[in-house]
Amino acid sequence: MAKGGFRGGMPMGGGMNMNMMKQAQKMQQELLKMQEEMEAKTFSASAGGGMVKATVNGRRELTALEIDPEAVDPEDVEMLQDLVIAAVNEAMRTAESESAASMSKLTGGLNLGGLL
Repeated sequence: MAKGGFRGGMPMGGGMNMNMMKQAQKMQQELLKMQEEMEAKTFSASAGGGMVKATVNGRRELTALEIDPEAVDPEDVEMLQDLVIAAVNEAMRTAESESAASMSKLTGGLNLGGLL
């Protein structure tokens, strides 16, 4: 055993570890709050000059789809399909972008990868 022996108690810097734990718990609470807020939001996008409008929620679920009757052409179903896909994808991108911006604000811009 080294001269002086083991004194027990908290190692130096123990208070700093407790502070980090408190900060991590606070961040976790803020993350949960942010997730709840995001899930309650809706994101809309349109395609074809507003002929098709898609709305998704923060859980990335399609909640509404509006199609202008003028967009329905039995001779060109493919165009309508493309407009629906474009509107839904844009609404999803908007939701994802806002989620990423909120996460960045919460983490102070740190890239925490899969930790959060």
